Amino acid sequence: MNTEWLSEFLLQHGVAVRRLDATRVSVSFDETHKEKDVESLVGLFFKAREQSGSIFSPAVTAERVEENGLMPSAVRRECDFMQQEVFHRCRSETQLMRYIYELQAKDISLVHSTITLGSCTMKLNSAASLMPSSWKQITNAHPYAPPDAVKGYRTLIHELAQHLVHITGMDDCSIQPCSGAAGEYAGLCAIREYQQSIGQGHRDLCIIPKSAHGTNPASAVMAGMRVIWINDAGGIDVAELQKLAEEHKDQLSAAMITYPSTFGVFEPDIVEIIETIHKNGGQVYMDGANMNAHLGITSPGSIGADVCHLNLHKTFSIPHGGGGPGMGPICVKQHLAPYLAGHHHGGDNRKGSVQSAVAVGQAGVASVPWMFITMLGSQGLKESAELAILNANYMMQRLAPHFTIKHQNKQGRCSHEFILDLAPIRAASGITEEDFAKRLMDYGYHAPTMSWPVPRSLMIEPTESEDKAELDRFCDSLIQMRAEAAKVESGEWPKDDNPLVNAPHTQKAVCANEWTRPYSRDVAAFPLDFVRKNKIWPGAGRLDGPHGDKNLILKWS
Repeated sequence: MNTEWLSEFLLQHGVAVRRLDATRVSVSFDETHKEKDVESLVGLFFKAREQSGSIFSPAVTAERVEENGLMPSAVRRECDFMQQEVFHRCRSETQLMRYIYELQAKDISLVHSTITLGSCTMKLNSAASLMPSSWKQITNAHPYAPPDAVKGYRTLIHELAQHLVHITGMDDCSIQPCSGAAGEYAGLCAIREYQQSIGQGHRDLCIIPKSAHGTNPASAVMAGMRVIWINDAGGIDVAELQKLAEEHKDQLSAAMITYPSTFGVFEPDIVEIIETIHKNGGQVYMDGANMNAHLGITSPGSIGADVCHLNLHKTFSIPHGGGGPGMGPICVKQHLAPYLAGHHHGGDNRKGSVQSAVAVGQAGVASVPWMFITMLGSQGLKESAELAILNANYMMQRLAPHFTIKHQNKQGRCSHEFILDLAPIRAASGITEEDFAKRLMDYGYHAPTMSWPVPRSLMIEPTESEDKAELDRFCDSLIQMRAEAAKVESGEWPKDDNPLVNAPHTQKAVCANEWTRPYSRDVAAFPLDFVRKNKIWPGAGRLDGPHGDKNLILKWS
């Protein structure tokens, strides 16, 4: 059977099939298709046989098989499943709507307040950016749709890649990786294949700062590299890096640099750091987690990096969290372009090189960053980075009189995030960083990143999405909590019975007939006036934390 002829014939009749090889095609159906659609397809096969002459061999035949809707016995579930009451109580749309809203009310999101998760860049995902991702022209694009059937989609992907190439100062781009970690792996594989091509495949050493995301060393090991750590607590020491690179210059494959660093500071010697790696035969991989501080101000390519990944679910506004939907494209300099994963989008001559949507990873959400970039434009992107940096420095200065700031540059500034060191408070009062994180729930806030990259710390990243009033409310909350810790230090409240160690306070606890705490119910539930206007009650009080994760308790039922 000539499947090339068949696929063209079917396409002329509005049916797209996937060619597996010279004798086989594949079709797929979703829940919107009916039995008549299957009959229509079979009819087209018969029509194709009539028009093809001798092309079909053997002849097409069709047999109707009665379907009862049951799973095949080989894969049928034998045990009870979904028998819990929750799966059976919603028997109307009204009930289901209320149940979903009940679940929604237990969660906290940007609908309620800022989420300052340092290094996660939890910015606004605007309605305008998200809107096209619901259009059927995008959501209905099948991963194996013929190129001519998705011309507009291919143009969108190409334009997105071109924007990313321009923003990063690189030469080429692959949209295929579905996450930052996948981008890291793809970028390191490109480095290794390039080095192999120039007779340096023996290079397998990767230098990584100790503050790096955990995926950095994991990706390096997966790419077949050995990892050497370098301390960057006070910034990467250039002299130490030079010594390390020279010592391993015959084996050095790459260095993975996060810029700005995970400590929230632009490395002042970044160009010299990159030149040191290049001088000793290595390539520089730049982790794009903190790209929100780059936009229009600097770029990985302009400072000399060879490859970087971009978390489009951070900097470029795709919703972030819950395992997806993520995109982690990699952008590279020209010498690495031939070794990119999947289809890539360097010059205009490659426009339309995408053969199928499956080659571009999380294709269905690519419209979100395209909208974000297109609506903002070059100037808007730059202003968003500037505002993110301004917001972080404003908050840091407001909190500096009350907390220890762990890392700043020589001018006393941070990049787009900063770190509060809570170790001194813990030493003086016994109040821990976890107590601060739990108590923030009583104020209506999600906690910042805790105890990373500095133990016993909070890493705060406000992004550009928040106005000054919201930044002030968050700062006021932390300052008030510092005052609460001071009352523990002075002995006014016991170390084991105070608003911080008892947090979060549930509605059931606060409204109970009995209240024996040494502080008022008002202090517990409404520590600042603004909390009263939009109180978010925590669903549960303090649980067993890490103990429960490490000590499995089995319950017979």
